Amino acid sequence: QCFDLKAVESIRTNPRHQEISAAHYASPSSKSAVVDSLDVVILGATEIDTDFNVNVHTDSNGYIMGGSGGHADTAAGSKLAIIIAPLVRARLPLIVDRVTCITTPGHTVDVVVTQRGIAVNPNRPELKEKLVKAGLPVVEIDELKAIAEKITGVPQPIKLDEERVVAKVLYRDGTVIDTIKKVVTQ
Repeated sequence: QCFDLKAVESIRTNPRHQEISAAHYASPSSKSAVVDSLDVVILGATEIDTDFNVNVHTDSNGYIMGGSGGHADTAAGSKLAIIIAPLVRARLPLIVDRVTCITTPGHTVDVVVTQRGIAVNPNRPELKEKLVKAGLPVVEIDELKAIAEKITGVPQPIKLDEERVVAKVLYRDGTVIDTIKKVVTQ
């Protein structure tokens, strides 16, 4: 993906900068998907829940922000998926009990890094051990949630119309991983 003018210039002039199709990049049915050979991916989030599920589709008010841009593909394909995010954004905690929308399932997320500590998915005890031995500030994800709520308070839940699905969120294999509901406004 080309995000700035230097990248655009590079793909125009550098013969080693190769354009590839979306299927070659991330299709789970491709025998040589690029995302399946990633060592480390560093991704953002609008919400992360205590099961390490990540939302990048909706904002903190439940409104669709856009597509995931390969978030779930790279997390699933990489050897190490790191989510970096501030603990609090716009006076709201980013770590919640349950994300508004699952973009990337928690079983594909290895680490959540915030300015207040690093939470390691319980599925990766060997990684947690290495980070602790390195002297890094490793904490449980529930601790990060508690720290955030101490700063912000517990936010009011978003009111969603459970009968009105406005979008289906497809996982990389084409299955529906979640739905996005209409936000109820007053």
